[in-house]
Amino acid sequence: MPYFPHTSKEIKEMLDFLGIKSIEELFEDIPKSIREKARKNFKLPEALSEIEIYKKIEEISNKNTGKDYISFLGGGAYYHYIPPVVKHIISYPTFYTSYTPYQAEISQGFLQAMFEYQSLICELTGMEVANSSLYEAGSGIAEASLMAHRINGRKEILISKGVHPEYREVLKTYINGMKLNYKEISLDEKGETDLNILKESLSNETSCLIIQSPNFFGVIETKLKEISELLHQNNSLFICSVYPISLGILKPPGEYKADIVVGEGQCLGSPLNFGGPYLGIFATKREFIRQIPGRLVGETKDLEGKRGYVLTLQTREQHIKRSRATSNICTNEALTALATTVYLSLLGKKGLRKVAELCYDRAHYAKKRLLESINTLELTYPSYFFNEFVIKLNKPVKTVYQALKDKKILAGIPLEKFFPERDKELLLAFTEMNTKEEIDYLVKSMKEALE
Repeated sequence: MPYFPHTSKEIKEMLDFLGIKSIEELFEDIPKSIREKARKNFKLPEALSEIEIYKKIEEISNKNTGKDYISFLGGGAYYHYIPPVVKHIISYPTFYTSYTPYQAEISQGFLQAMFEYQSLICELTGMEVANSSLYEAGSGIAEASLMAHRINGRKEILISKGVHPEYREVLKTYINGMKLNYKEISLDEKGETDLNILKESLSNETSCLIIQSPNFFGVIETKLKEISELLHQNNSLFICSVYPISLGILKPPGEYKADIVVGEGQCLGSPLNFGGPYLGIFATKREFIRQIPGRLVGETKDLEGKRGYVLTLQTREQHIKRSRATSNICTNEALTALATTVYLSLLGKKGLRKVAELCYDRAHYAKKRLLESINTLELTYPSYFFNEFVIKLNKPVKTVYQALKDKKILAGIPLEKFFPERDKELLLAFTEMNTKEEIDYLVKSMKEALE
């Protein structure tokens, strides 16, 4: 990133233009007591030169040691191969911004890219309409819940305990203070949403049910069609959270008549980043199009009959009364969505299926090798899975995890991070980036650590 410090002369010119004598005057509307408190508690370091800043950033960057490790981390963020052309295209100066311009219609190229993104997401999920993205999967689930409430006016939101615990926390934060009821549905012994508990929980106040498949524990929900019928008989909406890569070989939610589909799109052409940016995929049925949150790009014709692209159905608080807006999200993750567009266009249906098959094959090879080689190890859920599964060890994960880390292996996610009582369980994930040799090394190292 270029380094552009303001000179003293430039600062003076700006102050003169504003008719003030110091930068401090810009903040005079803030009570002096608060400014004094901030000055006392918020101490910025001394300004650095360009050379010093580069060295400082290098020092921070060198703390990222993850690239030296073999990673089996998952749980919503996955290490997939990204063809170099993805970065090449999104780095064009005309695209290199994470923000769609405010005068959107003058940016026909970007709007067309978002329109293509929406079309690809519809094809991937089997749904009729997709927006041009939200922040990430968590905000997508929360927005889907609020959308369901707007559609049927009901106040109870049901959510499976198989949904990522962080997504559930985001949802609870969203609905806090909105007088909506939140209820979690437990899992059965196979790790799937318990159908009997769901039936007992449905009522005339049930607005929607949210299910993730494959769920946070890697389990594929096998009763989605039955659950969909059950919900629709109760006039409740079915919200499904997906892992997009898995749709290369699994049925798209449109086939089992989900009403709203959300998902984390990081796996589609975006690298792993601490804190993002990630991508909230959001798609629904045409009948709900006027309730969809965020930006929506439409295709049209101008007076001369030429094809063009516009932002349409702009029911965001940026354009209409706040009380009538569908969401306070007035933007989208444009650059990340563009990366997804390029990624999906490059892979095509066959390529995506191949990636999904590789993930599936690597994970099932790993499961077979682990169970054959380590007698004391067992699967928590004896179920169908895509590329993740939970294993239970015969001792606390902490010691084993550290022993593997010492061998440059990031052995999945200890479930204790989310569930303190589950201190012997690990969530392992496998993608096309994990070689057979790496998996064998994991098995060998884990066996040694458990002995």
